[in-house]
Amino acid sequence: MSSDRVHVLGVRHHGPGSARALVRALDELRPDVILVEGPPEADGLVALAAHADLEPPVALLAYPTAAGRDIAGQASFWPFAVFSPEWQALRWAVEHGVPLRFCDLPAGHRFAARAAEAAKAQPDGPLDAAEAVKAEPDGPLDAAVAAEAEPGGPLDAAVAAEVEPGGPDEAASDQAEAEDALRVDPIAGLAQAAGYDDPERWWEDVIEHRRDVPPFAAVAEAMAAVRESAPAIQEDLVREAYMRQVLRAALKEGHQRIVVVCGAWHVPALTGDLPPAKADAALLKGLPSVATTVTWVPWTHGRLASWSGYGAGVTAPGWYHHLFTAEDQPVERWLVGVAGVLRGEDLPVSSAHVIESVRLADTLAVLRGRPLPGLAEVTEATLSVLCDGDTTRLELVQRRVVVGERLGRVPADAPSVPLARDLAAHAKRLKLAQQALVTDHDFDLRKPNDLERSRLLHRLRLLGVGWGTPSQRKSGKGTFWESWRLQWHPEYAVDLIEASAYGVTVEQAATAKTVEQAAGADLPVLTGLLEACLLADLPGAQPAVLRELSDRAAVDTDVAQLMAAVPALARSLRYGDVRVTSTDALAEVLTGLVTRIRLGLPGALTGLDDDAARALREHLDGTHEALNLLADRLPLREEWLAALARLVDRPDLPGLLAGRLLRLLRDAGSLDADAVELRLARSLTVGVPPATAAAYVEGFIAGGGLLLVHDDALLGLVDRWLTGLAPDTFTAVLPLLRRTFATFAAPERRAVGEQVRHLGAGGTRRNGSDVDDIDLDPARVAQVLPVLELLLAAGRGTR
Repeated sequence: MSSDRVHVLGVRHHGPGSARALVRALDELRPDVILVEGPPEADGLVALAAHADLEPPVALLAYPTAAGRDIAGQASFWPFAVFSPEWQALRWAVEHGVPLRFCDLPAGHRFAARAAEAAKAQPDGPLDAAEAVKAEPDGPLDAAVAAEAEPGGPLDAAVAAEVEPGGPDEAASDQAEAEDALRVDPIAGLAQAAGYDDPERWWEDVIEHRRDVPPFAAVAEAMAAVRESAPAIQEDLVREAYMRQVLRAALKEGHQRIVVVCGAWHVPALTGDLPPAKADAALLKGLPSVATTVTWVPWTHGRLASWSGYGAGVTAPGWYHHLFTAEDQPVERWLVGVAGVLRGEDLPVSSAHVIESVRLADTLAVLRGRPLPGLAEVTEATLSVLCDGDTTRLELVQRRVVVGERLGRVPADAPSVPLARDLAAHAKRLKLAQQALVTDHDFDLRKPNDLERSRLLHRLRLLGVGWGTPSQRKSGKGTFWESWRLQWHPEYAVDLIEASAYGVTVEQAATAKTVEQAAGADLPVLTGLLEACLLADLPGAQPAVLRELSDRAAVDTDVAQLMAAVPALARSLRYGDVRVTSTDALAEVLTGLVTRIRLGLPGALTGLDDDAARALREHLDGTHEALNLLADRLPLREEWLAALARLVDRPDLPGLLAGRLLRLLRDAGSLDADAVELRLARSLTVGVPPATAAAYVEGFIAGGGLLLVHDDALLGLVDRWLTGLAPDTFTAVLPLLRRTFATFAAPERRAVGEQVRHLGAGGTRRNGSDVDDIDLDPARVAQVLPVLELLLAAGRGTR
């Protein structure tokens, strides 16, 4: 829609057809200023659009300057893809030297309004704004982001609810609900009126596939009709009042050709007879505001897609990127690309497959009356021909091609916090690329570069930036190796800004945050932090964590808590030298900790119910394994085994723990086979309650069935006990035993079953390898031999 001086071009955000038509319109109109829907605080960043290193998808990130450590809950994103009309307007402006301004309501007003609404929503006190405005679990996407991505215009019901507390009444009429739906997605209303059940398909047919027809006049007329059916709400009115004020300012400055690029929904409010400036000023008067910082950050196609949690995004950014960039034959080029992806996975896809899939897509489009095949037709052709009907292959195509794994980048001189610049410098020096793709890395900690990579990733994890996740070490790798899985998400830019409150470098921020977390933490948390300090090489944080750990261990009387702290400390002592970090102070702390455990263990093992006994058994296993790990470093193992030996015969122990103590002592070699069999036999006698005996067996054999496979005597004891139970008693203890045996691996269960099958009445196997060991009575054998001779002779006679 246009006048002599003002041309308002309504677009669909992230619409390649709108972007293409916009570029043609700009070439024809040659404006002397461009106004684009977006946060005015970003005007100073427009020039960076000319930088070669600002490569979409990217996003404008805005956050309250004084948000401190609550940024993650308050940040807003305005994402741009190469096929976004707003991005094309930015590029056209910087290439032609035309000034461009953002004309939407400032983000500072939105942040202030949010904080005010959050305070009202908490009757007992002010609610933390970060909690009040947290968005979807995939990232802090606020209403501004959702609005930017709406097909027909940036309006989100959640924003409206913030401006008008209470939201729509649940008992609202169908008419009101229909109006709300039109405001949220006016394109869906137009599609429904045209007989389409899918607004994406309608937009493709009307706009995307009609490259030579300017859509702006038709879209403006349609939006005017839609807005008559769904009047604007307060949020619309405030935003559009600000847009008109920016437009009036541009006119006052004397610009003769003004182009306004905005969501199609807003076109009727910016054309025709505008309301008096005083009326708009009255709407904007008294709006609260806060200081706001804006910068460019990388974005991904995955975050543009609605299935990734970006609720108002486009479902197929990879497809839209292709439509915008493909000069001709978009369907043919698309299917060739899909075939390339499938071939890269060693799937058999030939040129004939591609030709046939193109024919099928064209045929489907003709049958459905579409001008060209759309994503639906191309997807069906892909599934039927290229994927042979295999939906798993189609999911690969959806993820890699339809959505895409493209990650944008921003120039190094873009505004950013010092912490983000420090990370970028480290990543560049260590050759760690920030990619949207999942990549696996194996670090050899004996190499300085790999060691520094590991330390950097561990420090980032302490800051809440999960760029890297430790993964299972490959078989054959020693303790000098560490495996990681890396994937960069755009939201980490917000996490870095939030973490910058702790320091200007990654090491400094990680140290400060670790010290803060250590204050008042319990023992398991402290030992985890101490281990993290060693992994991340934070000598500045380690003394503070050690002091907290020592103080807490000195006053903590919970033996379970003390034992829970041992494994992490043992790992730190055992593997600290691998990472070239000092662990001298840990030995003293761990020695004191184990001493307190030994002294408190007798009292901790009594008066326990089943759940508490099971939890304590896990702590016993963890402590025992940890001290075995340090057998060659500290003289703690022998003292630990002596403490267990003093407890194993106590009659008041729960059966589960008594059996476990016996197993630990048996595995450590502290008890010989006869002593173990004696204690096990004594615990499985008739006088012991069946439930207690079953718990004893569970404690003894838990963790693996190979003990029963290789020890015939123990297997015989358990077998005789089971076969001697009365039917009712056997039924009662069966669930306990099934739970124990269910933890064994399938091959172990089969091996135990084979051994039981060969057990005799006395518990001795009678397979072929042991026949010579069976004691036979010669006199009785002599009585059998004549009969055997007759049988064998008769057998030979029948042949």
